[in-house]
Amino acid sequence: MVDAIKQDARERMKKSIEVLRLDLVKLRTGRANASLLDHVNVNYYGSAMPINQVANVNVSDARTITVQPWEKKMVPEVEKAILNSNLGLNPITSGDVIRVPLPPLTEQRRKEMIRVVRNEGEQAKVAVRNVRRDAIQQLKSMVKDANLSKDDQKRGEDEIQKITDQLVAEIDLVLKEKEDELLEF
Repeated sequence: MVDAIKQDARERMKKSIEVLRLDLVKLRTGRANASLLDHVNVNYYGSAMPINQVANVNVSDARTITVQPWEKKMVPEVEKAILNSNLGLNPITSGDVIRVPLPPLTEQRRKEMIRVVRNEGEQAKVAVRNVRRDAIQQLKSMVKDANLSKDDQKRGEDEIQKITDQLVAEIDLVLKEKEDELLEF
């Protein structure tokens, strides 16, 4: 039973790290990355659709993303969605292809992005700690119901803490990689 709680906690903590990785991919580093536009939603006949479901999104060179809507009449909608995405991008339309040049990051913008990265990391750490709290609470309730001894509870809590420490260190590593990527010129 304790092993099931530990396994569940580990899986939930790892999901928090995966969410962090997905969120960090969206942060712009000066290099073009097609996933930068993944969270942009386009008004597609009255409903909001992710951009990758209404257009082909590709990287044409190191600083340019090309977006080619599947329907020509969707070009203005896709362009508008990119403009309104708060990514600081200015799409350029030529025919039925939208080019999205990525401006180089200034030093001030890099520092601002690092603050955002650290904030995302802290949120991931809080999520991991919340999972730890829930797992420890489950162990305590098992002791209260007389399904687990105090010694097993203590061992379980120690093991859950080790898992938490390990995954917090992994979060720190992910943050360090992203900060290094942001500081590259």
